[in-house]
Amino acid sequence: MNPVFHSFSSSLKSIPTASSWFEAYVALSTCMMLLQTATNQFIPLNVRSFIISRLKSYFFGTFADSSSRITITEIWENMGRNELYDAVKEYLPSKISRANKNFRVGKLGGGNKKIAIAIEGEESIVDVFEDMKLTWRYFHQKDQQQQQPINPSSRKQTIPSPTDQSDARPKYVLSFDENHREKVIDSYLPHILNKYKAMKEGEKVLKHYTRASRSWESSELGHPATFDTIAMEPELKKAILDDLDRFLRRKSFYKKVGKAWKRGYLMYGPPGTGKTSLIAAMANYLKFDVYDLELSNVNCNADLRMLLRNTSNRSILVIEDIDCTREVRDRSEKDDGPLKREFKRFSEFTLSGLLNSIDGLWTSSSEERIIVFTTNHKDQIDPALLRPGRMDMHINLSFCTVNGFRILVSNYLDVQSHPLFEQIEHLLEKVQVTPAVVAEELMKGDDADVVLTGLVNFLKQKEMEGNETKDVVDENEIQLRKSKKMKIEDEDEDEDF
Repeated sequence: MNPVFHSFSSSLKSIPTASSWFEAYVALSTCMMLLQTATNQFIPLNVRSFIISRLKSYFFGTFADSSSRITITEIWENMGRNELYDAVKEYLPSKISRANKNFRVGKLGGGNKKIAIAIEGEESIVDVFEDMKLTWRYFHQKDQQQQQPINPSSRKQTIPSPTDQSDARPKYVLSFDENHREKVIDSYLPHILNKYKAMKEGEKVLKHYTRASRSWESSELGHPATFDTIAMEPELKKAILDDLDRFLRRKSFYKKVGKAWKRGYLMYGPPGTGKTSLIAAMANYLKFDVYDLELSNVNCNADLRMLLRNTSNRSILVIEDIDCTREVRDRSEKDDGPLKREFKRFSEFTLSGLLNSIDGLWTSSSEERIIVFTTNHKDQIDPALLRPGRMDMHINLSFCTVNGFRILVSNYLDVQSHPLFEQIEHLLEKVQVTPAVVAEELMKGDDADVVLTGLVNFLKQKEMEGNETKDVVDENEIQLRKSKKMKIEDEDEDEDF
């Protein structure tokens, strides 16, 4: 036999048959399925992702890097606070695992038992969402400056340019596979926002913000006032609650008519009539944070605009004692020319600046905002502030009434009826005292008989002082009328002469 033919025949015999190939394929497929099942069951997803990324990096080097990054800053393009930043800040602490070795903890005040946790420095947090691996890192320029060594030989200081201001703000950076871009934007980030809203509605700790430098400094709003405990006439209380409820449910209406979703209130009356307590009751009822703005600390209109932009949705902005603010100048001042007007624009805080901020940028990109002005003298407020759209509802908080007294005595002494009630209520109809003064008298003891007797004596003393003051006023009025009459008679005599 030809050696070549013999060799060829032997080679054909050594080639596996089709059935052999199929058996090998079935065996290999079975092994792969068993291996994949075991891997999914016993090896966590983040470990698998880590191994795969390492293998890609080893075999393909830089060509395997297909990650994308999203930066979430605290302020969105100088237009206002970024709600997504706040959502991420609240969401990430729940994702801190044993793998994280560097993080911050703190205790909130006001009786809150919860320990606050936040990531620190260069630490990263890995989150898994629908089989996607997502890595979060927190950056702040202050942290970076503290970590950088200082070179003693270099004394030169550089002044940051305005373009560097964005880098100075705190920010979160999210890294993920480029193939998941649409899923991250369309599903993952909305998932974080929904989680944040659920946390705010369920276990929200109300914040009280006061000004610190050119930003806000927060603390817990621990004021316990509610609409059940404030001393107010039932009709007025119901009117305020109805107005607040109507405001909350009319989002579509405000959008339909093209108006910003905000509501303005003016609270006026003597000191001690419960303006602060009413604001706290509104905040507790609505679950809104409170921003307390003192206009005397505002340097210029630009400063005001920045403060207002940094307030959050679902909040109450409080401007107290609006009539006592000298910086709110009358718009009818003399025009000093274009140069001086331009200088005032940047160096002064004016009434027109306040009105423009309230009507314009503060509400154009925000929702569910309430602004409250308080004053002891309504007649001293510029009429431009009083019109609807700025102060939609005027609330007169006056002296303690019979109904107000009933609420106060129930709050402080847990008493609903007493033989002295009739006498006290009769005195309250004749004596003007604020709810704060009555509350102070009710806090002087625990025995209802002793405390109410003391309140009766206090009100009687006030009545006597009021009568004495009235007598003095009446006597002065008599003397004034006599002097006017004498002056008129003298003028008549001069004319006759």
